[in-house]
Amino acid sequence: MAKRRKVGNLLALGLLSLLSVSEPMYPYEMAQTLRARSKDQSIRINWGSLYTVVQNLEKYGYIESVATEREGRQPERTTYRITDSGRAELKDWMRELMSVPDEAPTRFESALGEWMVLSPDEAAQLLTQRLETLDKTIAAIREGLGVWTRRLPRLLLIEAEYKLAMRVAEADWVRGLIGEIASGTIPGVDQWRRFTETGEIPQEMRDLDDQARRGWPEPDITREQSEPRERRAQHGQRE
Repeated sequence: MAKRRKVGNLLALGLLSLLSVSEPMYPYEMAQTLRARSKDQSIRINWGSLYTVVQNLEKYGYIESVATEREGRQPERTTYRITDSGRAELKDWMRELMSVPDEAPTRFESALGEWMVLSPDEAAQLLTQRLETLDKTIAAIREGLGVWTRRLPRLLLIEAEYKLAMRVAEADWVRGLIGEIASGTIPGVDQWRRFTETGEIPQEMRDLDDQARRGWPEPDITREQSEPRERRAQHGQRE
C-alpha cells in the first residue's frame, strides 16, 4: 500500500474524488468533467500539469490504467480508475482538509501586516478598490449560484456557498475598516499619519521594538487564572 502523503495538490484531490464516483476516464475527460461540474471555481485545473498529476497518482498506486485506445490518427489515450489505496488516501485527505483549519497566511493578511508604510488615505483608497472588486465578485457568485442551483443539487455547490460567505464576511470587514479610517476612530491613526508624512517613528513603536530586543516576559499563568476568580468574588461581595 502506498505511503500516505500530505495533501499538496488539490487537483489530485479533485481527480481522485471524481474517479471515486464515476466510471473510468482518460485525463482530458476528467478535466472536462470537473469543469462541467464547476469545480474549476475551487480547484485550479492546469492543463500543463494535468498529465503529470495523473502520472503521479498512478505512480503512488492511487489510480490504475484499465485500457489504452487510439481513434484514427489521434494520440493514444489511457483510461484510469481509482484503486482501493486511492479511496483510502482520498478519505484521509478529506479528513485532514475538513477538520483542520488552514493556517497559511493569505497575501492580503501579509499586506495588512505592513500597511503602515502607506498613508491612511492611500490605505483607505486601496481598500475601497478592493471592496469594489469584492462586491462585484459577490454579485457574480450569487448570479452563478442562481444558475447552477437549477442544474445541480446543493450537495455539489457547497464550496460555492462557502466562497460566497467568505467574500461577504471580508467585504463587511473591509467596509468597516474603511469607515474607521475615514472617521479617525481607529486607534493610533494620528501617529500613523504623522509617520507617513514626516518619517517620525511613534514612541509606542520605539517602546515595542525596545521590549522585543530585551525579550518579552513569560506570562504569569497562575496570576491570570486567579484574577478572574478574585474579580468574581469582589463582585459577589458588592452585591
